[in-house]
Amino acid sequence: MAKEAKTLDDLFHDTLKDIYFAEKKILATLPKMAKAAQSEELRAAFEKHEAETEEQIGRLEQVFAAIDKKPQAKTCDAIVGITEEGAEIMKEYKGSPALDAGLLAAAQAVEHYEISRYGTLIAWAEELGLEDALSLLEETLEEEKATDEALTEIAKSAINQQAEAA
Repeated sequence: MAKEAKTLDDLFHDTLKDIYFAEKKILATLPKMAKAAQSEELRAAFEKHEAETEEQIGRLEQVFAAIDKKPQAKTCDAIVGITEEGAEIMKEYKGSPALDAGLLAAAQAVEHYEISRYGTLIAWAEELGLEDALSLLEETLEEEKATDEALTEIAKSAINQQAEAA
């Protein structure tokens, strides 16, 4: 019996499960990053993103509902690897002047992954005519971009210079 061909609907659903896992993993990781951060500004940015991530998970659950699927996570090896790198930085650079620069770099790797995933999901939602999902995904993409820009500003305004000066 021939295997049924996978469709764009299937791919959208699988990628949705992937980013759902990623957001939950990020939500578990952000408090650790906030605790490790030496800069109050960076700590506050991580705490703000933690609250946003909770809302983003809620939006993803609404997207699952819009496609009549149960919210379900599928292990995302990419985010597992990125968060493991972040954990390694926290361990290896603990107490060092470069710790916050490393935390920022790890956080931006996460943001760039999320931006990529949400951009893809938006393109597919448009193609599939998933209007309800579209606005939810677009709202999250804008938040991810804003977080990335905020992290870049923190890095440029203070963190990188502090890491270099020591």
